[in-house]
Amino acid sequence: MSVHFSSETDLWATPQVFFDGLNKEFGFTLDVCANADNAKCAEYYTKEEDGLSQDWKGVVWMNPPYGREISKWMAKANEVDCTVVCLVPARTDTQWWHDYCIQHEVRFIKGRLKFGGHKNSAPFPSAVIIIKAHGIGGGE
Repeated sequence: MSVHFSSETDLWATPQVFFDGLNKEFGFTLDVCANADNAKCAEYYTKEEDGLSQDWKGVVWMNPPYGREISKWMAKANEVDCTVVCLVPARTDTQWWHDYCIQHEVRFIKGRLKFGGHKNSAPFPSAVIIIKAHGIGGGE
């Protein structure tokens, strides 16, 4: 089994075709969890830049680390005043899911995604959480 499907990593690169469909719908301007090889937007934050400590603006794409840090990322996505679209594991039995996901639009992904161009599907289901901006003209 490769490191891609083990607990040695919490990084799961977004499948490009999957992202393209959402980008067509939302028009993302910032990727807050990226590196130079997998950034989905021209503007992005790397691990070294620490997206959690940066300002988020525009329309944000977020595919956060899937480990224990995910609750911090989902908390920030709920605090900022911009639209954040999150690709997360569908962990409906976790506290972070109930604290930060269920009150927003949830789109469950049919089947399992193939992350980062790998031939094997992920060993978990995924969901897209759409957190709309709270400000003027922001929706909710």
